[in-house]
Amino acid sequence: MVSTCNYPPEEIIKPVFGKPNYEFIILWILNNNDVCTWGDLKEKISHSTLSNYLSRLKDKGYIEKSMYNQYKITLKGKDRYYELSEVKQKIRRLSYPPNAILRRRNYDHWILWMLANNNFCKWSNFSDPPLSINQSSLSKKLNSLLDKEFVKKEEKEYRITRLGKTEYSNVLRLYNLDRQSVLEEESKRIKEITKSIKSFFSKYAIEERDDKFRFLNNKLKLPYEKVKSTLDSEEDYDKVLLYLALNHPNRFPHYTSPEEFSERYDIKLIKLNFVILRIVDDNIFPVKFFKLELTNGKTYYFQVNEKVEQMLNVIVEDHVTKFTYLNNLEENTSERSPPLTMESIVSAILEEIIETLFNPGLKSALRTFLPDYINYLAYKVEKERKLLDTFDKLEGLIWKEIMNFEHSEAQDHSYIDPAKSFEENLVEINKAIEQTPEEIGLYYIRSKILMYFDKYNEVLTLLDEMLDMFPENEKDLKMKKATVLKRMRDLKGGFEIVDELTKKYPEDNVLLNCKALWYQYLNNKEEALKLIQNLIEREPDNGIYHDSYGEILMAFNDYELAIVKFQKALELDPNSWYIYQTYIKLGICYRELEDYYKALEHLTKGEELIDQSSSENDTKQMWHSYAKPFIEETKVLLEDF
Repeated sequence: MVSTCNYPPEEIIKPVFGKPNYEFIILWILNNNDVCTWGDLKEKISHSTLSNYLSRLKDKGYIEKSMYNQYKITLKGKDRYYELSEVKQKIRRLSYPPNAILRRRNYDHWILWMLANNNFCKWSNFSDPPLSINQSSLSKKLNSLLDKEFVKKEEKEYRITRLGKTEYSNVLRLYNLDRQSVLEEESKRIKEITKSIKSFFSKYAIEERDDKFRFLNNKLKLPYEKVKSTLDSEEDYDKVLLYLALNHPNRFPHYTSPEEFSERYDIKLIKLNFVILRIVDDNIFPVKFFKLELTNGKTYYFQVNEKVEQMLNVIVEDHVTKFTYLNNLEENTSERSPPLTMESIVSAILEEIIETLFNPGLKSALRTFLPDYINYLAYKVEKERKLLDTFDKLEGLIWKEIMNFEHSEAQDHSYIDPAKSFEENLVEINKAIEQTPEEIGLYYIRSKILMYFDKYNEVLTLLDEMLDMFPENEKDLKMKKATVLKRMRDLKGGFEIVDELTKKYPEDNVLLNCKALWYQYLNNKEEALKLIQNLIEREPDNGIYHDSYGEILMAFNDYELAIVKFQKALELDPNSWYIYQTYIKLGICYRELEDYYKALEHLTKGEELIDQSSSENDTKQMWHSYAKPFIEETKVLLEDF
């Protein structure tokens, strides 16, 4: 029987010079036919050679055996086929980033775009026109991407990793690209995982479209690589993401407890709880989750910027703005409405969102949640502003355009309109900088806007420019750079900056304290302890250095000595801003040493002091989330003690 397959030209099968490229021949045949059998391929390739190459191509993921004796090319195989085709033509046609991305000199974004849209790139593809990235910047950016495992290097070829594809999706959202372009890129990533996800959905009978959508949304934004060392397999991680998708407010009153989920989906309860904690409370991903906690112990989760949160955001903003405007209007009139209070705001919001946005059964949980959510929005807009009372916190939610600047005086705050695009938010501040480029305060405002929109690389570039313009502010600007790098999880990069500053300013104890803690982050116990001990010799009566000493010891499980240092901090600075943290850390140390009475005493004291402190609300909530699980667990341990 004569084969009906399409085969490549004779010059490919029997080249005039050199040996046949059997990898290319097989991929050519499979790319130009829907499916091929062993017999189809054997028409052009000998038995032993075919067997050898088919095995290699399957191992690399270039082809798959869809059913008995039927071979198909994969998406990865198509990329490899086009790559080999270009080599054959002696021309490699590369795709380059659009002008919207090239306008800004974020070289790491350029590199990610190139690698995501081309099968691989070589050094020259970045250094040669049209990109023409200079050697120093290119080396720095590529090494940074390699360290973060966004990129891998194989035989002088750079390729994007799965983690890099997630970062690339995040990068696309930073630019004024049309929504369809972003969706197309995300669709590519979904296609890559389609086979495993279909199998996962089928295995666990996941049929509801909304559940599937929420799961995929989690899968795209929360890459497995971040928790790979914690779990036995990626399927276990998919189960964790499914748990979050199933326990969403939109599914109320349906709920699956961790214990039920653990048993039904065959995942260890301790691992499920730990990974949920890392995702939701420890914020290991740049995606914030909110929790609705019911009195019966059930907890529902939803993401920032998803539909339900966006709608809630708009409703909260509307009510706060309305109440504040009316409050100001009636302030000097004889006829006054009831004064603005958190309770009245929450009640008005609840009246609108119950039944339209949330199930009535969640009303009690929402009443508890909304004050913290309102404060979260306020601090999101003005993280550095000291909001002293309820009215000020609510007023912080009124988003205004950046104020006009007169002469060379810049206002020490900025207002950001989240309803506007990133570019629209920059219009006024850019105008102000053009008019008075010598005013450093304007650049600080610009950096705050960049930080709000999570444009960390642009913040770093701006801070470098500010260093050139305002060298007298070196310490502050460089520490801001280190902080940005820490937020980007580039601990080594942040440490290099702190190390440089401490060498230049060896008498600055605040910098040295930061450096000691940075050594702890880098797991360098010896240097961390050596430095903090020297600091205490310099300033023996400064409690914060004893607190840092205790924290370093605690990080390395030396709980008994850590307790001594924390107690010294309490003795020296009993009313300092950070003392609630000292109490909580003391409680955790006692708990590790199984002194549960003292653990509960100090943990409870610390949590009581949190809301009395001047710390930002996000910081307070973080410490509440640390303290509460330890308090509850310690109570249980005391009952069994």
